[in-house]
Amino acid sequence: MTIAENWAIRAISYFGKLEFSARNSGKFKVEMTTPVPVISGGPGAPAAPAIELDHVSKVFGGVVVLRDVCAGFAPGRLYAIVGGNGAGKSTLLRLIAGLAQPTRGKVSVGGAPAAGTAGRQVGFMSHESFLYDEMSAMENLRYFCALYGLDEQGREGACASAMAAVGLDSKLTRRVILYSQGMRQRLSLARAMIHRPRILLLDEPFSNLDTVSTAQITRMLADQRDAGTTVLVVTHQAGLLHGVADEFMNIAGGSLAPLAATR
Repeated sequence: MTIAENWAIRAISYFGKLEFSARNSGKFKVEMTTPVPVISGGPGAPAAPAIELDHVSKVFGGVVVLRDVCAGFAPGRLYAIVGGNGAGKSTLLRLIAGLAQPTRGKVSVGGAPAAGTAGRQVGFMSHESFLYDEMSAMENLRYFCALYGLDEQGREGACASAMAAVGLDSKLTRRVILYSQGMRQRLSLARAMIHRPRILLLDEPFSNLDTVSTAQITRMLADQRDAGTTVLVVTHQAGLLHGVADEFMNIAGGSLAPLAATR
């Protein structure tokens, strides 16, 4: 089994039910076979929450990580989520991305259950980059375009736009294994954005970034929010989002509570 075949199998749980076939050239045909719901609202109607958590609890081995969480996250808002190590911040994002199931309660994305339907609506950046070390940046992004079912004619433009948004040169041909940690972090963010999702879930996006890159990513997140994207950022560097985030929220003792609205 090749590296690409192995990743594609691992990706099924997140990207939906995928069909792919190996070709002699080593390339893949990837098709999205699960319909993806679209967030929408009627003319003049208030925007429905992009994400809803209805009495959500998550228990690991008898330890309550999230306890009866009720929350709604609106389109066109940027939420900064803070909390101590092990508080449940990453678990919250995984539940919304459909990568984990709540022990109790319901998580909805675009009005549908998150598990199995979040797929193309959500861009998820976690501590694991999901990048192929032996590929270049553009090769990685082209592969993810295929996973998300993007039209072939638009893939090059989508890849170049995502690279520019995170401050990377689309002409880079070096293998990802040769990238610095900061470059890998930015490429991972480009991967999460490549399909222009309605929802961005970012787990510590500022890690390993220098001052210039941090400022660029902060501006990009504000642009995404202004374009109507729901942005959730888990961070230990909350100060970077002051004046940018619409709301700060804290996870402690299994509960999610608002701290302040800043816009």
